[in-house]
Amino acid sequence: MKKKILNIIILIIGINIFYFLNQKFKISIPCPFHKLTNLYCPGCGITRMFIAIIHLNFYQAFRYNPLVFILLISYLLIKFIELITKKKIIFNNRITYTLLIIVILFGVLRNIPYFDILAPNIVG
Repeated sequence: MKKKILNIIILIIGINIFYFLNQKFKISIPCPFHKLTNLYCPGCGITRMFIAIIHLNFYQAFRYNPLVFILLISYLLIKFIELITKKKIIFNNRITYTLLIIVILFGVLRNIPYFDILAPNIVG
């Protein structure tokens, strides 16, 4: 239990350091896949999504990476249900493979002009 708490504290400190550097000096993590191919990977927009969540701008967070936003909300909901029911929810391989297919499909679709709504957009 102490190790979990220490890991959470270290994670929070790391997030705050990154957030400070990003806000003060505009230092961010570039996507190597996007730099090399000029295509969006399934993870493009995650950093901006988390910064939007910190600012409580959930609509913008969703627009940066809708799939990861939905997966994050789903994960938090599952953990909340586990906490309330005190029962561990276990996923079988079918769910794992389905999620993998969804992530790959999302990565492909967000690079097709007709599905540009899935690209990590900046909304005014």
